[in-house]
Amino acid sequence: MNIDVKIKLTRGASAPEYATADSAAVDLRAALEGGSIVIESGKRALVPTGIAISPQRRDVVAVVAARSGLATKKGICLANGIGVIDADYRGEIGVALYNSSDEPFEVHDGDRIAQMMFLPIIRAEFEAVDTLDDTERGEGGFGSTGVK
Repeated sequence: MNIDVKIKLTRGASAPEYATADSAAVDLRAALEGGSIVIESGKRALVPTGIAISPQRRDVVAVVAARSGLATKKGICLANGIGVIDADYRGEIGVALYNSSDEPFEVHDGDRIAQMMFLPIIRAEFEAVDTLDDTERGEGGFGSTGVK
């Protein structure tokens, strides 16, 4: 499935690209107009990407996710877990990065800082009820199914 997405570029940004033919997400790059920023250990920063989007369908959401290499090797993850870019948002996409490492991390202009994918939306229609159906798990919560 493909989707047409109009894109507005600012801050010297270029259009995001898929790294390979089978990539699920495009890389988002820092748009720092030739500069850089340092994210100190235990701190967060909102990094601009210089892009704004207009998906040509309203039944999709753009999801911003961490880059696994940055998270695993450098301790750089998204401050908000994932980013949700609603189909009607027209502002610049910013990436909230968090440095969970013990060392400062420098982000340079053009660095790949996150990835963005488009997913279909399934909207819920809620119905208030007094009881829910029974399941084998029931109300078992955190850790109730074990680790093996």
